[in-house]
Amino acid sequence: MTTAIVMAGIPVTNLSLYHAIRFKVGDPTALLLLPREDGSVERLLIIRDIEMQRARQCASVDSVHCPADFTPPGGLSGDRETATAQSVATCLSFHRVKAVRADRSLPLIYAHFMRLAGISVECDVEFGVVERRTKDRQELEWLRQAQAATEEIMERACRIVGRASAARDGTLMHDGAPLSADRLRSIIDVHLLERGYENPESIVACGAQGSDCHDHGHGMLMTSEPIIIDIFPRNRTTLYNGDMTRTVVHGAVPPIVAAMHAAVLDAKRAAIAVIRPGVTGEAVHAATLAALAKHGYFAGQPALSKVAVMSHGTGHGIGLGVHEPPLLADKAPALVEGDVLTVEPGLYAIDVGGLRLEDMVAVTATGSENFNRLQEGLDWR
Repeated sequence: MTTAIVMAGIPVTNLSLYHAIRFKVGDPTALLLLPREDGSVERLLIIRDIEMQRARQCASVDSVHCPADFTPPGGLSGDRETATAQSVATCLSFHRVKAVRADRSLPLIYAHFMRLAGISVECDVEFGVVERRTKDRQELEWLRQAQAATEEIMERACRIVGRASAARDGTLMHDGAPLSADRLRSIIDVHLLERGYENPESIVACGAQGSDCHDHGHGMLMTSEPIIIDIFPRNRTTLYNGDMTRTVVHGAVPPIVAAMHAAVLDAKRAAIAVIRPGVTGEAVHAATLAALAKHGYFAGQPALSKVAVMSHGTGHGIGLGVHEPPLLADKAPALVEGDVLTVEPGLYAIDVGGLRLEDMVAVTATGSENFNRLQEGLDWR
């Protein structure tokens, strides 16, 4: 029995499909991997008719068709997604395919029409996961570029905070106007937009707000309080992401924040030092926790005033998605060459705030490559 592979969806949102065809389009699209008699595989793309010429020039496929090329006896639906799913089932039947393997991202409508055509559909939950993790040379370069752009605006944002003036009530002033979390986010957004990046809402969390690691922050930025800045933009052309965090303090650094910073810096370096192929993400996280423990800090959720804890894993994979496998956490799998990871230990304390440092690291044959060069300190004057 001939078994084919089907991937389908809208490539600009179905990143597994985009990764497979390297072609960005906003309409329903399907990739069929059809076994040939000689043992090779035909990569057949079904796409909207007005996209066919571009796809033939740019997509990583062997042949390009539109839904009308595989019209079922009853005709195609006027709904594009339905019509694409109908054509996939018709194409598979034409090639005498009776069984299909699909990845976890396949929309249910495609399975529905394949089953109506008597084709069995198996979900392979691991299909494509390692392929996405193992970045090729082009992907690594796109990620370096994205992180370089992130690092550029991170330095600018931290310098703005570090060189601001403080009003009598402790609020920060920049260019003669109050400096709020929203104002700094706007500066970050505009900078990245001008350089070809779209930017989800950055984290700019000052003081006690930062004790919640995912509080995006609001209100005025203050002197002598830790300010977490976490920026994670996506390149509008390549769709690959940057992700970086630094913590900045304007003015005097409270002793408790200085101690948290020293521990987090040690933890980040300890985690990066053990990264190499074959080491598990769990072992990387264990190295983070061991380094923090030497400073007297442990894992948990912030519960007591001024008691800092690590409330999340050490990091995650990154690529077309900001958060991708593998995690650097308990039960995480072995790392493979080509994995690109964020390493982002942090400490969080009620009534104090948070402190997090984050770099992007690629797993190489012999260890790792850190894409970041920016300083890690708290003083950005």
